[in-house]
Amino acid sequence: MSFLRTAASAALVSLPLFAAAPAFAQQDAPDSPPDLTRDTVMVGVGAAVVPSYDGSDKSVITAAPAVRGRVSGINFALLGSRAWADLIADNNGPGWDFQAGPVVNVNLNRTSRIDDVQVAALGKVKTAFEAGGFVGLGKQGLITSDYDKLTIGVSYIHDVGSVHKSYLVSPSINYGTPLSRKAYVLLNLSANYMGNGYAQTYFGVTPGGSARSGLPVYNARKGWKDWTLGAMGNVALTGDLTHGLSAVGGVAYRRMLDDAADSPVVRIAGSRNQWYGAVGLAYTF
Repeated sequence: MSFLRTAASAALVSLPLFAAAPAFAQQDAPDSPPDLTRDTVMVGVGAAVVPSYDGSDKSVITAAPAVRGRVSGINFALLGSRAWADLIADNNGPGWDFQAGPVVNVNLNRTSRIDDVQVAALGKVKTAFEAGGFVGLGKQGLITSDYDKLTIGVSYIHDVGSVHKSYLVSPSINYGTPLSRKAYVLLNLSANYMGNGYAQTYFGVTPGGSARSGLPVYNARKGWKDWTLGAMGNVALTGDLTHGLSAVGGVAYRRMLDDAADSPVVRIAGSRNQWYGAVGLAYTF
């Protein structure tokens, strides 16, 4: 699933992907078997460069916090303004991994800083609280070792208030593999399909908004909003990937699509091409 629903959550394009990393043993012998039952909690913080709003051609720097954990085989994460939990326990060993659980998100797109005069003139959008769920299927021990993993999934979230009164469906595919006990890399490909209310709230231009901003009137409809390709790396600075301090970094490219790309908010005031980057530190207990 994708972590990039708003400017704040998009800042975490690299840090959230670490939540998919498999467990390794914290033992002295490099060839010792991993401890697949160990509970862990990772706390991270970083700085990210992201578009000032979804579809902007101007970037801002923002904080990128993250918490990831595993307790009794249950994985959970709090990533910026988005949280989820996989309620189907797994043993993190080679084999199939069925995933399902709740997702909640605080949509901060265009709620505060908007670095474009015309889009700012449209007015800020209220914070949207979204909730839903996800399902996924993973296969661990696929290509490079017993610890690489390919996961395919989809999430669905809906506005539980009255901001956009609509939904976002997000299919994704992730592949991650350890390079050693101290280094891990992951690739992510995801997309977002938006409902009519979501499209009009964030990409539409009303007659009143047109008069204030100079942008043409535009009625945005449901359809594919974007696709994103991201990559991240995680390197242990002390201990290994299951304990101690580590450095995390990542980059991502997003391409706006269909009515989102054709919106004056993107086509005139912004750009269809979106870039994200983040670096940070994390500590695993």
